[in-house]
Amino acid sequence: MALQSLNPATGELLETYPEWPVEQTMQVLDEVTAAWRQWKNTSFEDRAVYLRKAAQILRERSEDYARLMALEMGKPITGGIAEVNKCADVCEFYAEHAAEMLADEPLQSDASQTLVSFQPIGTVLAVMPWNFPFWQVFRFAAPALMAGNTGVLKHASNVPQCAMAIEQVFIDAGLPANVFRTLMIGSGQVAGVIEHKGVAAVTLTGSDAAGRKVAGKAGEMLKKTVMELGGSDAYIVLEDADLDAAAQVGSLARCHNSGQSCIAAKRFIVVDAVYDAFLEKFTLAMQNLGFGDPLDATTDVGPQARPDLMAELHQQVCDTVAAGATLHLGGKPLDGPGCFYPPTILTGVKRGMVAYHQELFGPVATLIRVKDEDEAVAVANDSDFGLAGSVWSQNTARGLAVARKIETGGVFVNGMSKSDPRVPFGGIKISGYGRELSHYGIREFVNIKTLWVK
Repeated sequence: MALQSLNPATGELLETYPEWPVEQTMQVLDEVTAAWRQWKNTSFEDRAVYLRKAAQILRERSEDYARLMALEMGKPITGGIAEVNKCADVCEFYAEHAAEMLADEPLQSDASQTLVSFQPIGTVLAVMPWNFPFWQVFRFAAPALMAGNTGVLKHASNVPQCAMAIEQVFIDAGLPANVFRTLMIGSGQVAGVIEHKGVAAVTLTGSDAAGRKVAGKAGEMLKKTVMELGGSDAYIVLEDADLDAAAQVGSLARCHNSGQSCIAAKRFIVVDAVYDAFLEKFTLAMQNLGFGDPLDATTDVGPQARPDLMAELHQQVCDTVAAGATLHLGGKPLDGPGCFYPPTILTGVKRGMVAYHQELFGPVATLIRVKDEDEAVAVANDSDFGLAGSVWSQNTARGLAVARKIETGGVFVNGMSKSDPRVPFGGIKISGYGRELSHYGIREFVNIKTLWVK
């Protein structure tokens, strides 16, 4: 198998890389395991030096890395620059706070002294997706490395250049050899990597199908996992919402990263009293998004990352329309080279339709009309997914009360769903389990160890 870097805006094949043979993969894992035995004994202060240097490198090269993402998976370049700077933020955040997050915690017991210690466990395997090819990796790597673990990355097969660039960031930051390595492998080798004795845990961001497979193998090997899987986030607009803000933010929440985000707003659940007014404003906002060349700084929506993904998205739209929904805007791939799918709105979506139940991973908004707040909550929770969501109401107390009823890992009142190093991130239901970021994230892959002294 070869790992191919393909420009989704032009269809041009950029680079092809041969997959490592199994023997090379196992040798690298042995080397990373050996490196952990030294790395785990370093101080938080020493680890922080490398993470701060990595942050500096990321900021200095943000435009270069953004261009690489634009060429390799079609990310609009302005969003790419923001993504790289966010990676620097997470490195600096954990460099600053890891020591206090993992400090010994005293407890009361029958001993004269009882402590809970948080200690590194080994090598963390990260199976990462293409849609945020830098952020998803640094989101795991910064806390894992600061906790004293080593890391190996199995990146998506369509972003091999990003995968190698990330390893180079850590090399250039002076990180000791083999503390972080990129594995140039396809999905067929993942099971063997999980079986390796030095791999202590696995984190995966991707589809629920991929999550089931990887979590199943890790469970067989009794290894800890964190799964951040798909989402079909509800975006609830109540009758007292600021409709101008809800529509404008909603267009960005749906089409951020060209709609290819697990926490993008996907199901717009709007109460009847303001449905027509919201639809009018939302349609205008979607029409006003810049659509086209990802290297153009004015572009909001670039190409979809791969031809097969665009074809799948379009089939979901067609199936939903065939079931009785209305194609209100867009809904037709652009002719010519590249994987360009325009901002799209489906109205009249009801239970039983594809767009009601499935995740649409592209710039397609599903509008669902409900009679009131109670029905909005019921529809929001009528989903197998449970990642995030939004509630819009100018009465913030009401918005918070509704947010508490939504069955997801996070809800944002009067704002779009997003990740932030300071707050935990993750889902429930088939959107996964475990948490990343904040102090909750750094404690996922440590040995929570009781120390009892009489």
